Amino acid sequence: MPIYEYACRDCGRAFETLVRSDTVPECPGCHSRQLERQLSVFATGHAAPDPAPMQMGPCGSCGHPDGPGSCAYH
Repeated sequence: MPIYEYACRDCGRAFETLVRSDTVPECPGCHSRQLERQLSVFATGHAAPDPAPMQMGPCGSCGHPDGPGSCAYH
C-alpha cells in the first residue's frame, strides 16, 4: 500500500494516508473527497561511512591548494 500526500480543496488541510487500490481517500478533517494529490518528497540514506575528517599536521599535509609552505604553518 503506497502512502500518498493530499491537500483538501474544501478545507485546505494537508495530510498523508495509506491508499489501497479499491478505496477513495477522504480528508480526515472535513471528510471531503475533493482532494489534490501532492508531490511527495522522500529521503534516502547511504550505507557508506563518512570519510575521516582532515587532520591538521605539519606543513604540506593541510591540503592547501598552493602546495606545501603556502599556508600559515610554514
